[in-house]
Amino acid sequence: MEILRHRADPSITPGERLTVGIAQIAPAWLDRRATLVRIAEAAWQGAAEGCRLLCFGEALVPGYPFWLEHSGGARFDDPLQKTLFAAYLDQGVMIERGDLDEIRTIAAEAGMAIYLGIVERAPDRGGHSLYCSLVYIDPAGLVASVHRKLQPTHEERLVWGAGDGHGLRVHDLAPFRVGGLNCFENWLPLARASLYGQGEDLHVAVWPGGDHNTADITRFIARESRSYVVSASALMRLSDIPPDFTALAEMAAAERPIFANGGSAIAGPDGRFLVPPQVDRELLIIAELDHAEVRRERHNFDLAGHYSRPDVTRLHVDRIRQTTISFEV
Repeated sequence: MEILRHRADPSITPGERLTVGIAQIAPAWLDRRATLVRIAEAAWQGAAEGCRLLCFGEALVPGYPFWLEHSGGARFDDPLQKTLFAAYLDQGVMIERGDLDEIRTIAAEAGMAIYLGIVERAPDRGGHSLYCSLVYIDPAGLVASVHRKLQPTHEERLVWGAGDGHGLRVHDLAPFRVGGLNCFENWLPLARASLYGQGEDLHVAVWPGGDHNTADITRFIARESRSYVVSASALMRLSDIPPDFTALAEMAAAERPIFANGGSAIAGPDGRFLVPPQVDRELLIIAELDHAEVRRERHNFDLAGHYSRPDVTRLHVDRIRQTTISFEV
């Protein structure tokens, strides 16, 4: 895979440096196992290039539900939509089943953290509903958090359930503290604030793909938080749709050769792009981040620190994992 590299000042103190990567790839759409093979290949390449954090797009496994707006996704009790959902559910990621074990092994062997967007089939909600989830695998290969998207956007609500606050967590990845959100929830001020308040200084925003999403919000979050922001996107083209996909004709009729053009980008804590949005190609983006830049930018504005007024405004976050049943022994 092609590599685009942003090199920082070579005088950065080693203890201040973190090498991060974005694997902007297309899924083997609606094929969980084949997509995980692609992710594993990209992960090994990222590890070989020295990445200590590697990020992938939203809902990459097994893919974003692009068919909904082109095939009458809102029709109730529709045989076509039932068939499409059943197939999507079958390809959903069940972490408890071990679906991510190979990716976890790669992370552990490489000593590399991974943020990965999945469509999660959740046994703790009965096993027949799907959630758009952002998984953080730490450098020991452990699944350290699973954040279910708080509010699916528009047509996504037809196939994804609403998440909860359980995964609103940050993780120490020396010298940074990293957190992440899914797609449009990056626009939610309180969701962002829940991470800022935990000391986040490296923010990962994952997207299904589109520079129309990443061109503005990447720089905005960086400027607001005085943090590095990594926007990780995927690709999706008409040519990526399997020839036997049930709604291929409807999607082809939309005359959209590209459903997601990528747009992955990285901004520094001053709000300037280190890597502007990259479109229309699969590539591995690598950047070296300098934690001292965060501290410099926090000098005159630290919104969870000296520029906050918790005596006036505070945020309450419920991190209980939602469930419909509890047992008392």
